[in-house]
Amino acid sequence: MVPLGRSLLDVFSLFQIVGRVPEITAGMVVVSGIVLFALVAFITEPVPIDITAITVMVLLIVLEPWTTISPAEGVSGFASSATITVLMMFVLSEGIRKTGVVQTISARIAAFAGDDGRKLLGSIVGVSGLSSGFINNTPVVAIMIPMASDLARRASVSPSRFMIPLSYASMLGGMLTLIGTSTNILASDVSARLIGRPFSMFEFTALGALVLLVGSAYLLVIAPRLLPDRLPAEGDLTAEFGMADYLTEVIVRENSPFVGHTVREAIEDAEFEFDLVQLIREGEVFGEPLAQKTIRPDDVLVVRTGRDTVVDLIDVEGVDLLPHVAFTDADLAAGEGGRRTDSGARQDLVEVIVPPDSSLVGETLVSANFRSSFDATVLALRRGPTVLHRRMDHVELRGGDTMLVQASRGSIERLGANREFILGSEVARAEYRRSKLPVAVAIIAAVVGLAALEIYPILVTAIAGAVAMVATGVLDPNEIYDAVDWSVIFLLAGLIPLGIAMERTGAAAFLAGIVVASTTAFDAVVVLGVFYLFTALITNVISNNASVVLMIPVAVDAANRIGANEFAFVLAVTFAASSAMLTPIGYQTNLMVYAPGGYRFTDFARVGAPLQLILTVVTTLGIATIWGV
Repeated sequence: MVPLGRSLLDVFSLFQIVGRVPEITAGMVVVSGIVLFALVAFITEPVPIDITAITVMVLLIVLEPWTTISPAEGVSGFASSATITVLMMFVLSEGIRKTGVVQTISARIAAFAGDDGRKLLGSIVGVSGLSSGFINNTPVVAIMIPMASDLARRASVSPSRFMIPLSYASMLGGMLTLIGTSTNILASDVSARLIGRPFSMFEFTALGALVLLVGSAYLLVIAPRLLPDRLPAEGDLTAEFGMADYLTEVIVRENSPFVGHTVREAIEDAEFEFDLVQLIREGEVFGEPLAQKTIRPDDVLVVRTGRDTVVDLIDVEGVDLLPHVAFTDADLAAGEGGRRTDSGARQDLVEVIVPPDSSLVGETLVSANFRSSFDATVLALRRGPTVLHRRMDHVELRGGDTMLVQASRGSIERLGANREFILGSEVARAEYRRSKLPVAVAIIAAVVGLAALEIYPILVTAIAGAVAMVATGVLDPNEIYDAVDWSVIFLLAGLIPLGIAMERTGAAAFLAGIVVASTTAFDAVVVLGVFYLFTALITNVISNNASVVLMIPVAVDAANRIGANEFAFVLAVTFAASSAMLTPIGYQTNLMVYAPGGYRFTDFARVGAPLQLILTVVTTLGIATIWGV
């Protein structure tokens, strides 16, 4: 049998003989190894992807003799126009978000659609797609998840019918303009460096509009036949999270060991796990904060625990189990029927989603001090189709997790105002600065208009727009830093030098040579489609920004080798990087709707695979027609 290493060398030699692959060098091998390390780390995520990107940056600098990346070049990503522009766009998007413009538009469209499920789906797709052309799609989806959830329940439609279309439409809408996604801005920067042609503001708007139109038609006509009803249409959260078997009422007798102790002491001293949800005393219902409340005889405790623990609870001396009660949302909303908490605040149930960029990802409810920080009780935690009811306090939170939370209206409003969370249903928010809406829209129009007319580059107009947002009072100065998704900034800064190293050492040319050698019998349009489809596939398992950095240099080299239009290949990679539709982990917005829709992992592939193939054909032919190959 021929050794594998010898076989690979023979293949490389054959490619070199036909002039398709350059000579293998040490630098090429080292940079390829770093790329492989980055891909594995992005897929397995042993650490957050921004940490992986910074690690890549360090490796490039430390291995300078082979990577040719000096320390100054290694940290150049932090000074890149792409990084700074993306940072400013986060600020501009936050300014728009603070005015409540998306909610205003959504409310008017919802009033038009009424309870018609098709009209509601069309409204959600339309608002999400068009808004994402000018506002970062992540906050658009964060704003629209509660709206879509409320509209679904109002129309007696499963939220599962709306969530995937919401995410996909936001992705497609991001391709309407240069500022639609951070990926577009990064791709423009890489394109300018490699072929001297950055993107103008509306460079690909015509193709983006075609892609959005085709994608929207699919989401409105075909997707409803493929989307499952994973969650019930009616909005009783206790039933949706399967709480019936995990809530029990017990009454405390005078001889109970709980009497005279605070709730915290009772829970900590117990030899089994349970959580106190409510305390009912003489007809009055008390919710959080409960930790310091002293337990008295005849108190009724509503506890969350497992079936097996109920037996342990019965064995506690001085505690009697009350007859089984079928709990509903109204039962868990302290204040029903005139009953009030000690603070006079009504307790409600709400879904709280942990976004992928939240600093709470990797934390537990205990380490995040969730209960005492927000005076809220987590009753259950849904992760995709799986619902956890027990031992949640020490479960590490992940992006996309949805918690069923019981809290007062004041606490829910504080959760809604905190950027670390997304509420699963809409609440009245006083922080929206609706009087500043015309000012914010005017600033965005000026940023886009001046850049489109090429009076100033987008970098300058974005910085000026961010300053204007603060100067006009649309944003407070201290809100700027919270507006930025710093994980994206560090991801860009860490990966930009990797693209430089791939091009400089010949690693990109090597990969391009392999692609060209394997597709040499095909027309350039087919090779273009191959690059689109391959980029779309790897974007489903790694960051879309990483896909752009890794694939554009390869695509440009491949175009050169077959005498094709370099810019067409750059556009194919750019569009493909915003079409991660096969998995919930391929794109942030997919992960954000994963739990609110109650989806299974495979639901995304079932709905997204046909759309992915359709867009491959539409985008490839669109690029060939408009720009030529």
